[in-house]
Amino acid sequence: MAFTAADVKNLREMTGVGMMDCKKALVATDGDMDKAVEWLREKGMAASVKKAGRIAAEGMAYAAVIDGVGVVVEVNAETDFVGKNEKFVDFVKGVAATAAKENPADLDALMECKYNGTDLTVTQQQQEMVLVIGENIKVRRFARYAEGVSVPYVHAGGKIGVLVNLETGLSAEQVTDLGKNIAMQIAALNPRFWDKSQVTQEVLDEEKKVMLAQMENDPKMAGKPEQVREKIVMGKLNKFYAENCLLQQDSVRSDVFEGTVEAYIAHAAKELGGEIKFKDAIRFEKGEGIEKKQENFADEIASLVKG
Repeated sequence: MAFTAADVKNLREMTGVGMMDCKKALVATDGDMDKAVEWLREKGMAASVKKAGRIAAEGMAYAAVIDGVGVVVEVNAETDFVGKNEKFVDFVKGVAATAAKENPADLDALMECKYNGTDLTVTQQQQEMVLVIGENIKVRRFARYAEGVSVPYVHAGGKIGVLVNLETGLSAEQVTDLGKNIAMQIAALNPRFWDKSQVTQEVLDEEKKVMLAQMENDPKMAGKPEQVREKIVMGKLNKFYAENCLLQQDSVRSDVFEGTVEAYIAHAAKELGGEIKFKDAIRFEKGEGIEKKQENFADEIASLVKG
């Protein structure tokens, strides 16, 4: 299977490994991207694989609670300049308000709803914005929580929007700081799972396979008995949970609480005199998974593939 300069670039973005090593991995695996990722991990070069979605696209991710309903939306534009435009930002907020009020079943239904405060549909209002701003604008996705207590967080002026949903008898005001700190954690670390109970056996088996392969490639570990290596792997799985599962991660707000996120929630519940349960969350990063024109980058590294 042949591979291109763009494949080298994509592998680098997924793993954080240098271009030359990414090229070696693709050569060794005959251009198979999944196998190349595994090859790099087994060699100990890639500690973990980042989620797909680092290719940039512009616009805004936005989260809010409107009349008790939590909502998060992503609206895309062509340039970062437009993403900061006041009219564009107002349009995004209007889309969020519409989603909160109308409870559409999906994106198609949202686009047919009356845009908040007008007689136009969201589709028609979007078309109006294209004419006014002069760029292609598209409502991409939304999510909402009508139950529980939701806490929104918008990072870096709309680069990431997070909505945390808590189950609690306490008021929204009482849990706002907790919810915002959890949302900041999700924005910063983008955990693969909320809790270790969500990690499937298939994922654990794959991690175990990679860890054993890494030890085979480590001269200090390769000679150890298999049962010893198995025990080491089991210990490393706890580290996997701590790195990949929100509730088992150490709080990024160590200035507020030192310990895991689940311990932080339990501590906050005790302090506030009520029960608090993390129920769910949504994290939208603008441009996640949207491919943009490759510009000249492919040309710059094409020689690596040919060499």
